[in-house]
Amino acid sequence: MSMINKEISDFTAQAFVNNSFTTVTKNDILGKWSVFFFYPADFTFVCPTELEDLANIYDKFQAAGCEIYSVSTDTHFVHKAWHDTSDRIKKIQYPMLADPTHAISRDFEVLIEADGLAERGSFIINPEGKIVSYEVSAGNVGRNADELFRKLQACQFVHEHGDEVCPAKWQPGAETLKPSLDLVGQL
Repeated sequence: MSMINKEISDFTAQAFVNNSFTTVTKNDILGKWSVFFFYPADFTFVCPTELEDLANIYDKFQAAGCEIYSVSTDTHFVHKAWHDTSDRIKKIQYPMLADPTHAISRDFEVLIEADGLAERGSFIINPEGKIVSYEVSAGNVGRNADELFRKLQACQFVHEHGDEVCPAKWQPGAETLKPSLDLVGQL
């Protein structure tokens, strides 16, 4: 079943950000764009490459009015330990959410129950708290932060221009499409 337009559930999570611990709730994400970036676990192999990739363009997400939340089933204490020992993870300035109870991973339907770990899921959440784009990948396939940012820009564009749609590989400033009324149901 599709999760498009699903409103995310209320949550409260501990997070590690800016070398300290904080609490993040659903209310913190409302009113702005968010990316929830699930990954299996701290101290692994593919995960730090993805998180570093996001960290390298975090300023672009911030300039677009979007906050990134990386999420794993590790605790915020483990996030801090990983940050303190990994040069890649030290680059992260966005909140690293802890989901040891698996509540957030279950809500986004990325929890691997047998392992207690999350799949690699990327979710773009609009200011109303609804999922407008998502992708879930196999654990051995890393994601591309540049493509995730492009999708964010496309989601933001169609959110503001509801009568237009973005074609494949759309970039800001490129031509969009305006479907005719008889084709709208066929999108």
